[in-house]
Amino acid sequence: MFNLKKEWLFLCFAIPLLTLSACADADTDAPQDDVEDDPPEETEDPTEADDDGEASGGDGEKELTLWHIETGYGEEEIEAAVERFEEENPDVSVEVVQHENDPYKTNFNVAVGGGDPPDVFHSWGGGWLENFINAGQVKDITDDINEEDYLDAGLSVATFDDEIYGAPLAMDTVLVWYNERIFDEYDIEIPETYDEFLEIVEMLESNDIIPLSLANQPRWPGAFYLMYFAERLGGVELFDEAFLREGRGFDDEAYIEAGHMIQELVEMNAFPDGFNGMDFDTGQSRQLLYGDRAAMEIMGDWMIGATRDDAPEFEEDLNYFMFPEIEGGEGDASNIVGGVSPVFSVAEQSEHPEEAVELVKALTSQETAESFANADAEISAVEGVEYDDEYVAEMSEILEEADNVQSFYDQTLPSELAEVHLDTTQALFGLSITPEEAAEEMEAAAEEILAEDEEVVPEDDDDDEEEDE
Repeated sequence: MFNLKKEWLFLCFAIPLLTLSACADADTDAPQDDVEDDPPEETEDPTEADDDGEASGGDGEKELTLWHIETGYGEEEIEAAVERFEEENPDVSVEVVQHENDPYKTNFNVAVGGGDPPDVFHSWGGGWLENFINAGQVKDITDDINEEDYLDAGLSVATFDDEIYGAPLAMDTVLVWYNERIFDEYDIEIPETYDEFLEIVEMLESNDIIPLSLANQPRWPGAFYLMYFAERLGGVELFDEAFLREGRGFDDEAYIEAGHMIQELVEMNAFPDGFNGMDFDTGQSRQLLYGDRAAMEIMGDWMIGATRDDAPEFEEDLNYFMFPEIEGGEGDASNIVGGVSPVFSVAEQSEHPEEAVELVKALTSQETAESFANADAEISAVEGVEYDDEYVAEMSEILEEADNVQSFYDQTLPSELAEVHLDTTQALFGLSITPEEAAEEMEAAAEEILAEDEEVVPEDDDDDEEEDE
């Protein structure tokens, strides 16, 4: 059981805000990049069967559709859970549709807007899920699941006004991963402060070693820097105040200074050439670590699974440390950036809601959670999981000891505002915008978008009928 402080649960999860980086496989549950709400005019119906969809069962009288974005071992465990469910429910067949990471949210919006959502679907909880809840599109499963089966931190991202709208399977942490061979060769000690971290960056760059590998084409990898800098400078309350519009805003001095710190690293040549155009999903940033060309990468714990897929021989040289504290800042080095994913929910329009709920329970059972955690190096959001993987056990302890977990901004913010966050942060790395301009643009968008609190999906037809009456 995680022993996260009550303050964290209240500030970061219990309030009906969070859509949780970051974010999981190397290319599945990482924080989402493509969050547009308006699909192209000519969009192929994502609900039609295609090569991505695969019916696990065949003869069930009742049919369910499951959408998810897992790949690799995670996808295999999802399919295994579905097979167990079908064996226990012979009258039900499940069509499993695996979506690519980036277009998933747009595809889901199209399906919901067309009145044909999947029965069970993947989310990150929080603000993105809440939009659909407010529109009457998600089933309340409070009375259908046992809250004690899940960790509080995981379940809270799908809990709004004391009602539960999803069940979590896994959680993520973002750490500074490093190449032990390089650290040993240059006798580098783990930094405790950011000033020490900068000294390491400077020393590595002078020795023609890329200090920090980064593939920032999808934008979310660079956002980890902004989130950590902002928390270490402005404290754990900074983001909540800006999001709730209660106190400091996104133009606070801590956000401006975070932008300056990003650009200082760029000007120090801390990143590889062309990093803003490099693709994380294809492993471009990781390959630099494997080949001893780069020393560190700030990334989620899906880094483990990615390394085992890409270069299993490198695992013994892969290690990590917490992002260091910034002297004089209000944050703490024990605080981490993290997320909850996948969270599985049931569409309100499902023709078989009882069976859909049972599928959610199968997808987040202890059996599934333990297999998922150990097969894909995932921190479980389900109680009672025993870890075979020492990496995952250690990171589970990190989450347990953390005073606060900062949810991925792009999963917490409304989609339109998340786009502004990702775009301005990438522009900071590209030196095409000043920190002051980025903060002003983000705050102006927040004032407009959060004040209007626009829904991104149509309301349930029953609600419309009630209004007409």
